[in-house]
Amino acid sequence: MIPRQWKVIQTVREKFSCRECEKITQPPAPFHVTPRGFAGPNLLAMILFEKFGQHQPLNRQSERYAREGIDLSLSTLADQVGACTTVLKPLHALIEAHVLNADRLHGDDTTVPILARGKTDTGRILTYVRDDRPFGGAAPPATLYYASRDRRQEHPAQHLKTFSGILQADAYGGYNPLFKADRNPAPLTQALCWAHSRRKFFVLADIAANAKRGKKAARISPVALEAVRRIDALFDIERDINGLSAMERMAQRQQRSQPLVDTLHVWLQSERSKLSRSSPVAEPIDYMLRRWNGFITFLDDGRICLTNNAAERALRGFALGRKAWLFAGSDRGADRAACIVTLINTAKLNDVDPQAWLADVLGRIADTPITKLEQLLPWNWTAQLVNEKALAA
Repeated sequence: MIPRQWKVIQTVREKFSCRECEKITQPPAPFHVTPRGFAGPNLLAMILFEKFGQHQPLNRQSERYAREGIDLSLSTLADQVGACTTVLKPLHALIEAHVLNADRLHGDDTTVPILARGKTDTGRILTYVRDDRPFGGAAPPATLYYASRDRRQEHPAQHLKTFSGILQADAYGGYNPLFKADRNPAPLTQALCWAHSRRKFFVLADIAANAKRGKKAARISPVALEAVRRIDALFDIERDINGLSAMERMAQRQQRSQPLVDTLHVWLQSERSKLSRSSPVAEPIDYMLRRWNGFITFLDDGRICLTNNAAERALRGFALGRKAWLFAGSDRGADRAACIVTLINTAKLNDVDPQAWLADVLGRIADTPITKLEQLLPWNWTAQLVNEKALAA
C-alpha cells in the first residue's frame, strides 16, 4: 500500500510591459471552483465523493486530512462544497431535463432529518429514476433527487409538472393528484410495485426468520405462503423477458402472466371472504385488492417493470448515510446533497467512476461553452474517453 501524496502546484504569471504603448500584459490565472481558492479539481472531487458517495461527514474528513499534515477546516470544506454545487448546477439541470423527458419513471422517497430551531424536522429526499434498459431502451439511465422539509403532496406535483407518462411508485397518497383525469398536461399512468406487496406477505411467511424467534415466533400463515409462491411465479417470467423490447415483453406477459394474475385475483378475493377483519394476512390482501388496477397495468405495457426496485436502490445511500451524518444542516444543505448525489449516482448508473468524472468536469467546465455542456454528462464523457484512447493508440 502506497500512501497518497499531496501536491502544491505553483503558477507563475509573468508580467510583460510594452515600451512603446506602456501597456502591461499577464497570462490569465487558472480557473478555480472557489474564487481565489487553492483547492484543485482532484481534491474537490475527492471531498465531494467522500461526503456524498461514501457518507463521510466533513468533520471526519477534516480530521483525517489533519493527520496527514493538511490543514482543511470544517468551514473551509463546507465552502468548497457550496462552490462546487454552484459550478455543477448546469449539469444537474441537464440531467433533470433528461430524466423528466422519459416515458416512464420510478419514484420514491425516504426520510432525512433537517436541522430546525432546537430540533430536527423529518424532511424528505425524493428520487425519480429513468432506466429504460429493462425494455431494451437506448436512452442512458439517470437518477434525479429533490429535497423537501415535509411530505406534502405539492412537492411531487411541482417536480413532475412537465412530465406525462408512467409513474412507478408505491401507494403514497402524495402521488394521487398526478393520476387525476383533469391533470394538466395529462394524467400519469399508475404502476404499483409488486415487490412492495410481496414484502407484506413475506413477513408473515418467512420461515427462516420465524425459526430464529423461537418460542416467541408467530404461526406461519399458509395463505401468505401461497401468495408469495404465486407472486414469485410472476417474477420468474420477468427474469426471462428482462431486456427484450417493449412489444415482446407485452406479448409474453399477456400469454404467460395474464392467466396467473387472473387466477391470483380470484384466489385473493376467495381467501379474503374467509378471513376476519383482525387477521394479519387480511391487511396485505386488502392492500392489493383495493389497488388492483394499479398492479395490473404492467400487463398492457411492456415498458413497465414489475417492481419499483430501481428507485429503492437509488435511495439506499441516504438510508445508510444518515446514520453517519445524522442530519442536513439546513434546507440549502439538503438541496446541495440532492444536487451532488444526482451527479454521483447518475455516473454510477452509467458505469463511470464518479470521482474521476467529477475531477475532470471540475477542471474543464469553466472552459466549456454552454452549448457543449452535454459533452460532460457521464454517458457522453465515457464515449469521449473511448475516442481519445483510440486516437492515442
